[in-house]
Amino acid sequence: MKIHNKLFSTLLIFSSFLVISFVALMQWSIDRGMVEYVNKREVNALAPLINQLKNNYQQVNGWQELKGHHKKFKKMLENSLAGSEFSLPQGMSDPNRPHNFDGDMRRPPPRRNHEINSPADFGPNEQRPPPQRGPQVSYALLNSAKEYIVGNFPPEREYSYNNIEINEQIIGYLVISKRKRLTAGYELDFIEQQTQYLWLIALGVMLLVILVTLPLARHFLAPIKELAKGMHKLTQGNYNSELIMKRTDEFSELSRDYNELAKTLLENESARKRWLANISHELRTPVAILKGELEAIIDGVRALSLEQIHSANQEVLHLERLIADLQALTSADVGGMNYRKSEIDLTEFLGDEEKKYQSYLSDAGLEFILVCPTDALLIFADETRLCQLLDNLINNCIKYAADGKLVKLTVVKNTLLNNIVITIEDDGLGVEEAHLQHLFEHLYRVDNSRNRKTGGSGLGLSICSHIAEAHQGQISAEKSSMGGLAIIITLPLNTA
Repeated sequence: MKIHNKLFSTLLIFSSFLVISFVALMQWSIDRGMVEYVNKREVNALAPLINQLKNNYQQVNGWQELKGHHKKFKKMLENSLAGSEFSLPQGMSDPNRPHNFDGDMRRPPPRRNHEINSPADFGPNEQRPPPQRGPQVSYALLNSAKEYIVGNFPPEREYSYNNIEINEQIIGYLVISKRKRLTAGYELDFIEQQTQYLWLIALGVMLLVILVTLPLARHFLAPIKELAKGMHKLTQGNYNSELIMKRTDEFSELSRDYNELAKTLLENESARKRWLANISHELRTPVAILKGELEAIIDGVRALSLEQIHSANQEVLHLERLIADLQALTSADVGGMNYRKSEIDLTEFLGDEEKKYQSYLSDAGLEFILVCPTDALLIFADETRLCQLLDNLINNCIKYAADGKLVKLTVVKNTLLNNIVITIEDDGLGVEEAHLQHLFEHLYRVDNSRNRKTGGSGLGLSICSHIAEAHQGQISAEKSSMGGLAIIITLPLNTA
C-alpha cells in the first residue's frame, strides 16, 4: 500500500473511532443525565408529601397512624403527585392488597400499574395481578432507624433517601426507587431526537474528515515525492538537480539540505575529475620524457652519455617525489600520518629555524623577516610535522615569489581566543582572487600550463592543510598587504 493510502486510511480510521466514541459517550451522558433529572424532579414533586408526613408525625408524636396503613399512605401519595407528570392513576388501589405498591413514569399513560404485591397479602383464593411491564417506581416510608413503616420497599432496587426532619432532627425517610431508564414521555422523545441529531452530526463530521484528510495527505506527500525524484537523480549521477519548495516547515529545511548535498556532490565530482586529470598529467609528463630519451638512445638517434643518464635520472627523481607526495597525502586522508606531539615553545622554535630560512631565501634572492613576540608561546605539536609545514610554505614562496624581494613571517598571540596566528606573506605577483579557495586542493596549481620549471607536484599545500588540521588548527590563503600572497595558520595555545 502506498504511503498516501496508508496516511489517508490511518487518519480516517482514527477519526472515525474518535467520532463514534464521542457520539456514544454523549448519548450515554444524555441518557444518564435525563434519568437523574427525572428522578430529581420526582423528589421535588413529593415535597408536599414530606410536609404532610411531618404534620402527621407531630400530631401523634410518631408513625403509629401510618404503620401498615397502605391505603392511607397511597392516598397521601396520590394527593401529593396529583396534577404532576408523576401522578398516580385513579382506581388502581385495592384494599385487599395493602402492603406494597409501584408506579411507573409513563406520561401520558393510558394505564399505569401500581401494585401491592407482598406475597403475604394475597389469600389462597385471591387472584394475583398480571405481571407489570416496564420499570415501576416504589415509594415507602422508613423511620429514623431506616426501619420499614409503610409502602413498597423491595430490597433489589436502588433508592434515594429523602430526609424528614423536625427541628433539624431526622424523624424518618421517604424513599423513592431510582429509575434506570426512560420508557415513555417527552424526555424519551427528547433523547431519541438528540440521538438522531448526534448521529447526523457524526456523519457530517466524517464527511468533513474525508474532505480534509485527502488534501492533507497530498500536502504531506507532495514534498516527499519531490525528494524521492531528486534522490533518484542523485543516484543516477545527476548532481545539477535542485529542489525549490515554497514551504516554511521541516520539508523546507530538508529541501535546503538536499540542495546542499547535491552541490557538495557536484563539487566533489568536479574535484575527482580534476584530480584524475591532474594526476594523469603529472605522471604522463615525466614518463613521456623518459620514454622519449630512452627510445632515442635505443634507435641510435642519441648516443648514450652521462648527460643522457643524468636527464633520465632527473625524471625518475621527479616521479619518486610525486609518488612520495601522493603517499603522504593518502596517508593524511586516511589518518595514516604519524604525529608525536609534545609541548613546544614556538618562539624558541622559530628562533632556531630563522637562520635556515634566511639561508634558503637569500640563495633565491629574497629577504626573510621574522616578527615574533619575545615571551614564550606554548603549543602542543609535532616538531617534525610543524617543520614540514613551514618548510613547504617557505619553498612555495621561493617558487612563486621569485620576482619579489621579501618574505615575512609574523606571529600574533590572540589571548581572547587563546590561539596564535602565523602569517607567511611575500611581495611577489600574488594569486588571483579566484584561485585562493582552491590552493589547498590536491594537485591544484595556478599555472594552467603546469610549467615544470616552477617545480613541485601541486601537493605541498594539500599536505600543509592536513598538518594544520591534525593540530586542531586552520589554514587559509588571502591577498597580502605587501602585494603578494599571504598564508594564515591558526594554532591553539597549550593551556594544560
